[in-house]
Amino acid sequence: MASLALDLVLWLIGVRGHIPRFDDFRPVPAAPSVGAGYLARVLAIAAAILAALSLAVWGTVWIAIQLL
Repeated sequence: MASLALDLVLWLIGVRGHIPRFDDFRPVPAAPSVGAGYLARVLAIAAAILAALSLAVWGTVWIAIQLL
């Protein structure tokens, strides 16, 4: 009875439509596996960040040597 009362209150305030029941769940298609393109993109971004940091350190050291 309490479940029915709670359901009625949620329906009256408009929240009931956003809470799925167990019979409302539909089977979801399997998520695609992570492809090689995604992995290559992540590795390319990591390599670009590493190269930028290396150039920044090299430039800082080069400027410090020039100022000495």
